[in-house]
Amino acid sequence: MSDDKLIPLHGGYRKLKSFQVAQLVYDLTVRFCDRYVEKRSRTHDQMVQAARSGVQNIAEGSQASGTSRKTELKLTNVARASLEELLLDYEDFLRQRGLPQWTREDARREELIAARPATADDVAAWAKAVHDGLHGPSGLHGQSGRGQPKSMEPARSARSTYPEIAANGALALIVVACSLLDRQLAAQAAAFENEGGFTERLYRVRAQRRQPASMPSTKSNQSTVHSLKSVAGVEKSGE
Repeated sequence: MSDDKLIPLHGGYRKLKSFQVAQLVYDLTVRFCDRYVEKRSRTHDQMVQAARSGVQNIAEGSQASGTSRKTELKLTNVARASLEELLLDYEDFLRQRGLPQWTREDARREELIAARPATADDVAAWAKAVHDGLHGPSGLHGQSGRGQPKSMEPARSARSTYPEIAANGALALIVVACSLLDRQLAAQAAAFENEGGFTERLYRVRAQRRQPASMPSTKSNQSTVHSLKSVAGVEKSGE
């Protein structure tokens, strides 16, 4: 009998990398909005809620997967959409203040992702290092001038401000979270397609439990019948 369970293991969202990165983005967004966005503005609340929605829906989707693959897919997609909304908010913040949005190839951005920060304090340490000119290929900005000599480095006054660094750092981590969720959605869709949902699983489990513990094979039945006929023949000849 198959070990197919009616309600499989589920709810291990804290171990999901997507959940961990989304939770970090949420913590960063709360700090960012408290420092750089007017607290009474709708933008402040919307950014914080979008970040929170990303975290909560990953958790709810994981928990719901035990009885509904469809709900898991739906909630994971909501989390992905919430983070996309948050990404646009950070891009708007930079554009509206005339601050540069770093390219995906920017060394400062790459260094943050490679460092795999676990907490908002880790990201804050990276931001300070960037601000102080300790990150980047030239030891300062890390943009297109890979390998620039020190004499060509921008002046200290031209260094990035904390709002620019914080917003671009958050954008880098949101992109990571969205990429992880895209893979997660693809895996969930494949599982739903191959295994079905709760109804199909219920049917399989019930069908398995209705089967007798052991059923002799057809070949075994034929052998038993042949043996019985042989014994009957012997007994008849001895009468």
